[in-house]
Amino acid sequence: MKVNITRRSWIKSTTATLALLAADRMLLPACAADSKEVKTDHEPSKVWMTKKISPASLIAIYKALEHPAQGRVAVKISTGEPGGHHFLQPALIKDLVHHVNGTIVECNTAYAGRRSRTEDHLQAAKEHGFLDIAQVDIMDAEGEIKLPVRDMKHIKHNLVGSHLKNYDFMINLAHFKGHAMGGFGGVLKNQSIGVASANGKAYIHSAGKTADVSQLWDNLGEQDAFLESMAAAAQSVADYFGEKILYINVVNNLSVDCDCDAHPHAPEMKDIGILASTDPVALDQACLDLVFAVTPSEGDDNRPLIERIESKHGRHTVDYAEQIGLGSRNYDLVMLE
Repeated sequence: MKVNITRRSWIKSTTATLALLAADRMLLPACAADSKEVKTDHEPSKVWMTKKISPASLIAIYKALEHPAQGRVAVKISTGEPGGHHFLQPALIKDLVHHVNGTIVECNTAYAGRRSRTEDHLQAAKEHGFLDIAQVDIMDAEGEIKLPVRDMKHIKHNLVGSHLKNYDFMINLAHFKGHAMGGFGGVLKNQSIGVASANGKAYIHSAGKTADVSQLWDNLGEQDAFLESMAAAAQSVADYFGEKILYINVVNNLSVDCDCDAHPHAPEMKDIGILASTDPVALDQACLDLVFAVTPSEGDDNRPLIERIESKHGRHTVDYAEQIGLGSRNYDLVMLE
């Protein structure tokens, strides 16, 4: 069964309608997640959702997009910093990776840790079980390439792992959760910071001040400039692949901390589900709306995650991504049952 709900009608809807989205929890109006009026001067993007989180539902929502991956397929995930355990588990993603004959791709980190060097990063991926299900490619193992950016307000190009050129299609498979610097992480972050080389990460985080990892922490960009740089970098990857890209957010293990954290805070919210779209802006916006819409209760408290997002002005990434033309915050939510 499919249930279509427009974002505008969702914002204006009754509790009874909202109950379709979460049978076991009460949701507040989705406008709680909005600081700006939703634009309606174009057709809404379609966002698919299932409340089930399983290998079968991940394949089902991928198929629902009717946008099949072809050629050499990169499946971009976070392999997770050793010590952490909230990252997408190999058992969950294995069937989808096999279904598309994909390669798991990552890039090295800009912070010191066990994923800052290719050899250590591959070992971490092995320990987390990813090498047991597929080939893992650290895309900046042999350097980086420059992608042009349309929005040059802060960055003049995007530095990505050179192996990106080896792929014809990308599945951006993100774990939606909080983030200490960006407020939250979803497909926009996974496509910007996640696809950037270590130097590229420094360039984005510094909002164009430096591409030298050793100089990053003395040159961090102003917060909104950093968020806007992420949006610009994500757009450059979308432009690179054109129609040959799709986006999936798994909204589970909703910690305030990222998978890059070796000691993440325990999740205080219940899992929400899996959402997918061909529009990354609509997808991240829909996930934000779902998080903000939860009425806090014992064992399902969205307030810490909301505070993390708000404290870092995290929604600005989505707002700015729409502003520069990466996608639309206006969407129709299609429930897949």
